[in-house]
Amino acid sequence: MNPNLITSTSDTIDPIFMAYFGIALVLLLGVTVTMIWFVIRYHRSRNPQPTSQVASNLWLELVWTIVPTLLVLGMFYYGWAGYLALRNVPAGALAVTAEARMWAWSFIYPNGKTSNRLYVPVGQAVRVELVSRDVLHAFYIPAFRVKRDAVPGLSGYVWFVASKAGAYDIFCAEYCGVGHSAMTTSVEALPAADFAVWLATTAPGSVDRGRALLAEHGCLGCHSLDGSAGPGPTFKSIFGRAESVRRDGQVVGIVVDEAYLREAILHPEAAIVVGFDPIMPASADLKPEELAAILSTLRGLP
Repeated sequence: MNPNLITSTSDTIDPIFMAYFGIALVLLLGVTVTMIWFVIRYHRSRNPQPTSQVASNLWLELVWTIVPTLLVLGMFYYGWAGYLALRNVPAGALAVTAEARMWAWSFIYPNGKTSNRLYVPVGQAVRVELVSRDVLHAFYIPAFRVKRDAVPGLSGYVWFVASKAGAYDIFCAEYCGVGHSAMTTSVEALPAADFAVWLATTAPGSVDRGRALLAEHGCLGCHSLDGSAGPGPTFKSIFGRAESVRRDGQVVGIVVDEAYLREAILHPEAAIVVGFDPIMPASADLKPEELAAILSTLRGLP
């Protein structure tokens, strides 16, 4: 396998998978057929007394030693060549950083633009640098056969090529807390011209930006916008709502205002709404303008 001839990660994984599957299938059929033949041919009713006097067979022992050895070496070679192809990123790849946090993905582009979906151009290699802001996550795109852990404090990467336009699922494949199942997003593969336009587009207005930030930071995985129940209180009609919170070991009543929401976002452990568990991670890495956009969005929700 020549890594220079690889045009996508699927070109690496799929042939190796099919080869391994084929080898396993042939071995399964061979062993099963041989076992059935032995059961019939050497059944006690046919051979009540052992008749063979053969103590060993040199050629048979050579075959079942050499053939499996060559088979395993061949599998190792193709697996290693495939691994190298997956680690050698093609020249001219688009560099994107994927930030993982409980429980959302955020993607940062070279020009500083961010999004909660991974937008990529069709036909161009994309290198995704993996960063975790809290716990262990795993970046997994089944359609492109890529999966790699995002480990706090360590840097890792994957690369892939979207050969045609469309949406492709992204999952977190490592259990990372109660919102793990909601930590999903997608690759949005666009024609090169459309991607260039999207990348050059300025950020949306503050209200829309705030909603996008809620999604990027995983807030919508626990807090619904429509009033439905979740691991955290719903955001619907949150401004001015009366709540009971546990603060310093005591239950007190409050009216949700901007000061409380700011505290709840930056220091979520300070006052926990009664009936909910203290599972929300702090959002200390929020920029002041991002926090303002989120608060503006929450204030404007019906």
